Amino acid sequence: MPSRFHTIIEPFRIKTVEPIRHTTRAERETALRAAGYNLFLLKAEDVLIDLLTDSGTGAMSSNQWSGMMQGDESYAGARSFYRFEATAREITGYAQIIPTHQGRAAERILFANTCRKGDVVPNNTHFDTTRANLEALGVTAVDLRCPEGMQPQLVAPFKGNIDLAALEKTLTENRDRVPFAMITVTNNSGGGQPVSLANIRGARNLCHRHGIPLFLDACRFAENAWFIKQRETGCADRTPAAIAREMFGYADGCTMSAKKDGMANIGGFLALNDATLAAKCKNTLVLTEGFPTYGGLAGYDLEAIAVGLREALDEDYLRYRIRSVAYLGDKLTAGGVPIIQPPGGHAIYIDARAMLPHIPPEEFPAWALSLVLYLEGGVRSVEIGSVMFGHQPDGTEKPAAMELVRLAFPRRVYTQSHVDYLAEVILHVHSLRRRIRGLRLVDAPPLLRHFTARLAPVHNALLALQD
Repeated sequence: MPSRFHTIIEPFRIKTVEPIRHTTRAERETALRAAGYNLFLLKAEDVLIDLLTDSGTGAMSSNQWSGMMQGDESYAGARSFYRFEATAREITGYAQIIPTHQGRAAERILFANTCRKGDVVPNNTHFDTTRANLEALGVTAVDLRCPEGMQPQLVAPFKGNIDLAALEKTLTENRDRVPFAMITVTNNSGGGQPVSLANIRGARNLCHRHGIPLFLDACRFAENAWFIKQRETGCADRTPAAIAREMFGYADGCTMSAKKDGMANIGGFLALNDATLAAKCKNTLVLTEGFPTYGGLAGYDLEAIAVGLREALDEDYLRYRIRSVAYLGDKLTAGGVPIIQPPGGHAIYIDARAMLPHIPPEEFPAWALSLVLYLEGGVRSVEIGSVMFGHQPDGTEKPAAMELVRLAFPRRVYTQSHVDYLAEVILHVHSLRRRIRGLRLVDAPPLLRHFTARLAPVHNALLALQD
């Protein structure tokens, strides 16, 4: 039962700690230059609050560590696999559970066995590795975010929904070219916004009418289930586990990064009902990942995921997790910082286009903002904007739909005092916003360029001396 008191407390006790290092502003300026003004290329020891990603960066529980000690490292048929398989099958309802070393491997295996060059794959919003794996095969990844999802300041319950009218149009206009459709829950590129059961059900009906399967990108399935419990009519008295099972039941399978709502540091899986497709995917798995009962993972990783999948559905944990992010969102909103409203499940997304209207898209406003957050306060975030999504398959540049800075919270890592410090840093940077200047690309690969690109300030400095 929820407490009558309003103070957020972590639903756990801390028994192991890891030191973090304070750096000076001068040290951070030097580190940025050495990293080519790319936060991915910083040394982790030079970061104070690391919100680059919530993927594989969480703290594991005592039950997970206990399970890891029982890991069976047999190459084939390990006990750990069968525990993992039983848990994933119970939660998702899918018959075929194929372990992979992380979510992008599940994507690559699924896409390699279903897609051909020239195909079209619709999604509410593809995230970076999903899009890149499709485009590497010559497939067009089409984003069909619902209209309210394109309005950052609009408060609506399910801004992560796929646009059903646009989906039907895409399926009708691309007959025989759509191998499947996807829905990402929660919608990461769209601000961590949830997708409703009604929307997933509607997409399923459209897809089946057109004779194509529907898959979920389910890495934050538990957070999505919690939002449904809080916001969708008729779901308030249901458990997150029951809601998740219904979500999965509307789809024909899913890709999963267990580094998110699997609560593990590594791992993922591909889950399917189609035994013929699963057999093809397992053959690819053997070729590139490992035997089907370990899929590139150690036995102790499989044990950690089996425990973590259940812990991610715990109501006390989900209440704390979602409210902690909203707590930061409340502070920033009160201070006038433009963010995607309402706050997402795993992250706060700052609307850099609204905060920095003086920086044109070709000078990467969200990237610039992320750098200044590090420079001023040692906070590492990630840009979801025109560096990540601006480069098109034909080699041209196109501004991203939104220019966002994502502050993704690792699970069970930071306390409320860390969040209070974070709010101070962001509000301070907001006060400097008119002095922030843009960047130019110096060197970048054609795919997933944000991971390794090197940039430089257009005006030789991230901050002007005055407005």
